[in-house]
Amino acid sequence: MSELAGKKSGALSRRDFLKLMGAAGTGLAFAPFVPFGNFMPNPNQASLERVPVLLPDGSQANIRTYPVNHAEVITYPATGDAALDAEAFRKWQFIRLPEELGGTKEDPTALRAYSMICLHLWCLWKYYPAESKKQGECPCHGSTYDPLTGTARKGPAAVQAPPSNTLPMLTLEIDGDGSVYILPPRFDVNDNGVIGYGRFA
Repeated sequence: MSELAGKKSGALSRRDFLKLMGAAGTGLAFAPFVPFGNFMPNPNQASLERVPVLLPDGSQANIRTYPVNHAEVITYPATGDAALDAEAFRKWQFIRLPEELGGTKEDPTALRAYSMICLHLWCLWKYYPAESKKQGECPCHGSTYDPLTGTARKGPAAVQAPPSNTLPMLTLEIDGDGSVYILPPRFDVNDNGVIGYGRFA
């Protein structure tokens, strides 16, 4: 009688609690294999257009003045709303490659813009230009990324199957004055990639 009363009052039995914990554990075990990036709110591609690369100081990036082996955080797509623009899924590492990787060229091949969302567990990685590093590194679990390709070199992201081992990237264009622009991306694993999920290199 007391067991029946407990069920009627909404109390959770020990057996139901253990079933719930088993289901939760199973869900967590398989979570790394689910392509959550496919379900993230990606920008409406029809509304995207060619836009300037704006640096944190508000100036437009220019290939003639942007330093070799240097990175800044840029926001794309920017909305003008400070809260929305602070979202991690809108943050990109805008990198001018080191000299030995073609960073002295004055064309788009000298530049990269990779999503800052680490492909392992979505921490934010950054580019380290120091002579001993010259790579992207995630502070959470040590995944490192090749600045030339965006593909993970070491750490947990490096052992993930493609496309989940290569960062999404933006397509860049430089005009006659050296100003850098972002071309409308196609957020698909076969093109620019899916933020938080990756792309085929």
